[in-house]
Amino acid sequence: MTHDTIVLGAGMVGTSVAYHLARRGRSVALVDRQLPGQATSFGNAGIIQREAVQPHPFPRDIGTLMRVLPNRRIDIRYRPKGMAASAGPLWQYWRHSAPARYAAIVNEYATLIRHCTREHEVMIEASGAESLVCKTGWLEGFRSPPVFDEVLANARTLERCFGVTHEVLDQRALGNAEPHLADELIGAVHWTNAWTVRDPGALVQSYARAFAGLGGAIEHTEAQRLDPTANGWRLMTRDGRLEACDVVIAAGPWSLQWLEPLGYRLPLFPKRGYHMHYALRKGARLYHWLMDFESGYLLAPMQNGVRLTTGAELSTLDAPIRTGQLEAAEAVARRLAPLGERLDAEPWRGDRPCMPDMKPVIGSAPRHGGLWFALGHGHQGFTLGPVTGRLLGEMMSGEPTLVDMTPFRPERFGGAGR
Repeated sequence: MTHDTIVLGAGMVGTSVAYHLARRGRSVALVDRQLPGQATSFGNAGIIQREAVQPHPFPRDIGTLMRVLPNRRIDIRYRPKGMAASAGPLWQYWRHSAPARYAAIVNEYATLIRHCTREHEVMIEASGAESLVCKTGWLEGFRSPPVFDEVLANARTLERCFGVTHEVLDQRALGNAEPHLADELIGAVHWTNAWTVRDPGALVQSYARAFAGLGGAIEHTEAQRLDPTANGWRLMTRDGRLEACDVVIAAGPWSLQWLEPLGYRLPLFPKRGYHMHYALRKGARLYHWLMDFESGYLLAPMQNGVRLTTGAELSTLDAPIRTGQLEAAEAVARRLAPLGERLDAEPWRGDRPCMPDMKPVIGSAPRHGGLWFALGHGHQGFTLGPVTGRLLGEMMSGEPTLVDMTPFRPERFGGAGR
């Protein structure tokens, strides 16, 4: 079958790219071995994070590094094999987290984040997915005054510089907002212009249906080989051959398997996360998405139960599940929230595609015509999918872009290959 464009990867990013291209009249095939929204986009915390203008830096102070070293934290763990496999990108990550470099990265990254809710709104309306989305923000709770004060000072900066809005809840106000929590948190920041989603996978599926309604083709099949041709690209799949003038690589942490055979050596590395759903004890409720900031886990009242998500594990894509991080988070969470029995047969795991400079890669390949990148969104693929879709649609159609795309170009990694 012949199309104008093939999009490899049907997570939030790939589905959003496919939608925006189809809106521009292109014939688009969205290809994935799983149905839309069933991989990394399925298992996240379900927050469209308007406040997340500061990507996660690598810790640089000795105190934090020493606390991470024993490998028993909830927010970050590591496996030696994963550290060795990603040694080069992690070294670059540490360098880019130096204060001056990080400050510049925040200013560039914020140009994307500031448009996230508006661009989701376009796709929410087009897909009729309003019932999945709540626009009342989420809570970040704190256990110690020094940490609370530090985050409050930063919140005021974010509001002044980036339009991030918030409210401060003292312990009494937090108790009123969440009356079934134990009295362990001294207060919270309510991030008020972020949105939450009760079923992240279902939101991606809604966007995919909107794409199909524009004439887009969803190819649920195993992609096997990608080759350039005289007129564009050929993708061999388990079920046959697809050809197109353009191909977009939006396969998240699996993107390198398509790029490396073409000679591209992007320093992408995975950060794994886990989740589990829980019932609540009889009569109890959780009203808001709530992060226990100093412990490093998040509780989200999803459609399928309260979802507990862990922080990050530096690992490899093929590493087996280790449940220690989730179990440690659950032990702390049970002291704070009225969690009942587990609702999933086993923990879910997913891998976030991360870049060492904490910014996604969006743009055209430097050495192949018709090859485009939409990958490396780290912790924010769910948040940034629609704005990435719009931007790539604009670039591929020769339109002016919503933001300056220079900070996100593939060439920033030394030609993006050997």
